[in-house]
Amino acid sequence: MLLTRRNLMQTALTLGAMHAFPGLTWAQARPLVFATFTGSWEEAHKAVLVPAFRKETGNAPIVLDPMLSVDQIAKISAAKANPPIDVMLHDPGPALTALAQDLVEPYPVARSAAFKDLIPDAQDPHGPAAFFQVVGLTYNPDTVKTPPTSWADLWRPEFKGKVGITNLNSTLGTGFLVEIAKMHGGSEANVEPGFAAIDKLKPNLAAVAANPGQLATLFQQGQIDISPGNFNAIQILKARGVPVEFVAPKEGAIAFKTTIHIVKNSPNRELAFKLIEAALSPEVQATLMDSPYLIVPTNSKVRMGGEIAKVLAKDQAELQRKFVFQDWAKINEQRAEWIQRFNRDIKI
Repeated sequence: MLLTRRNLMQTALTLGAMHAFPGLTWAQARPLVFATFTGSWEEAHKAVLVPAFRKETGNAPIVLDPMLSVDQIAKISAAKANPPIDVMLHDPGPALTALAQDLVEPYPVARSAAFKDLIPDAQDPHGPAAFFQVVGLTYNPDTVKTPPTSWADLWRPEFKGKVGITNLNSTLGTGFLVEIAKMHGGSEANVEPGFAAIDKLKPNLAAVAANPGQLATLFQQGQIDISPGNFNAIQILKARGVPVEFVAPKEGAIAFKTTIHIVKNSPNRELAFKLIEAALSPEVQATLMDSPYLIVPTNSKVRMGGEIAKVLAKDQAELQRKFVFQDWAKINEQRAEWIQRFNRDIKI
């Protein structure tokens, strides 16, 4: 196994607990492991959610392990009896997969102080939705003089060698493929027109990123000028002075909820519950809504404000009316095949 700084930290915390309490097994002693997403999500959770969790639990040990949802599922599926992760974060498609594979515990709704305050669509008893995400077009205003207004603008000849996309392992990549398919007569069940369109996009592609965090890095490095992107992912870049803006395409920005789950057979169920309660709390959600994170809240006690209210929606109800919500149950039926096809055929 490759030893990373995160691996070493987790091992040291576990060994320290086992030394202090000799009767503990390795699984019982290890810190809470939260599989967040890469990039801006890891930064936001490290800065806001982790301190709130530690305050609530008397500084309980926690490790963030950022990875895509599909990698979380693969990791837990390989070790169901002794999972290496305690809390998972999922977009709609992977959440359905995790449920189908029996990888998550029911959320203890009766004990939750925050669950009742979530908007109705966020009240999932298998794992509440702690956040919303919105996907549109991101671009560099210094180099893109005419702001994009449509997904179709990515094919404009002036963007030759300047466009970035992500592979289909990410919800961003798959969601983009579905919307492009719809533009050309397809649907969640038929993405052939989307693959044909992306094949025609190849001359404009500068990079196919492994995940949305890497896509943000490409903007920072000046390697791409325009891409599909998560609204909140660019906010930290903007705060650092990176020239990047977000626009909702005229076809409609994609919106989806992000759910958070207790992993089945986790030795840290109680700490997992407390982490999720912190994520659902109005205090944490209100802080994450502010600059530089601008993550859309799901707690009805949090009133949308600032850039989110200005650019996206004034409240959660408007968000749900205004944006495109895709059928992820239908998408999941063929997504694995699409990922394999994309990885085989979409090369630059």
